Amino acid sequence: MLSDLGTDVRPGPLAPDHVLGIGGAALTLAGATVRQPVASALDIGIGCGIQALHLSRHSTKITGTDISERALAMAATTAALNGLEWELLAGDLTEPVAGRRFDLVVTNPPFVIGTGDATHAYRDSGRSGDAVVAEVLATAPSLLNDGGWLQLLGNWLHLADRDWTERVAGWLPDRCDAWVVQREVLDPAEYVAMWLRDAGQDTAEHAHRATAWLDWFAEHDVRGVGFGLISVRASNVDSPSQVIEDLRQQTDHPFGIQVGEFFDRQAAVRRTGLLDLHLVAAPDLRLRQEASRGADGWEVEDQLLTGGGLRATHPVDPLMVSRWWLAATAHFRCGTS
Repeated sequence: MLSDLGTDVRPGPLAPDHVLGIGGAALTLAGATVRQPVASALDIGIGCGIQALHLSRHSTKITGTDISERALAMAATTAALNGLEWELLAGDLTEPVAGRRFDLVVTNPPFVIGTGDATHAYRDSGRSGDAVVAEVLATAPSLLNDGGWLQLLGNWLHLADRDWTERVAGWLPDRCDAWVVQREVLDPAEYVAMWLRDAGQDTAEHAHRATAWLDWFAEHDVRGVGFGLISVRASNVDSPSQVIEDLRQQTDHPFGIQVGEFFDRQAAVRRTGLLDLHLVAAPDLRLRQEASRGADGWEVEDQLLTGGGLRATHPVDPLMVSRWWLAATAHFRCGTS
């Protein structure tokens, strides 16, 4: 794979047309992508081609777009080094593929939130705030085949006067199932410092950039910036399932397996109906009880169920635990699973 050297290898400010290599965000998206065989895949903002390399394992044809001619040249070289052929198109986001549809679309877009000034192609979209994420999501209905996937990483603003989930919910496309998972939240000062450091601009000579950036956040009453994954599937139904949640705990990898199973469960409920499904407990489900010692002995105060690929923890009441245990015991005695 061909890319530019990062600041960890070659210190100093990055060039405006810098092409990223394999970073944390790229690995996050690669691990979260649903790996099902598809006829056509699109990588928006292909960069050096890391996502396209993964797509090549399960996609018949791969198309990549990028606004940077230098990035396209590196992606072409990456493909050639691996004996692959990709369709590479120059242009902003989905403009080069207008009117076309795909089975799977992935993108690690230039989602960094700021004033709208574009100083680095790999991080700045030229849109103010978090508009680029909303713009990509708006293309889903016209970009995806029936049952097709769109998966992207993104940042979104946490504003003082509105819950972040309401803002992101307003971006989700009609007739598409969606799952938004927030993995991290940074305050404005941390966020600005991180991205200036990433571009090698965390020096005194770039202090004015930090000041202008933070002033913009203050002007727009920004309290934090969320980071996460948005997965969308073209379900073509009037009442799609759209879930937005905060999941910052460690999860089983690759996360793409959890994404696929999540959407499969939504489809099963829609197809069969919840009451007609045979539900079983996950094999690694655990019940944790917390008790305190009183005058009459130990008394359970909290009961928590934990397990599954998401490693989520949920409080559960004693009645539910009793019924679950009785049902599990009955199934065991009857020799059923």
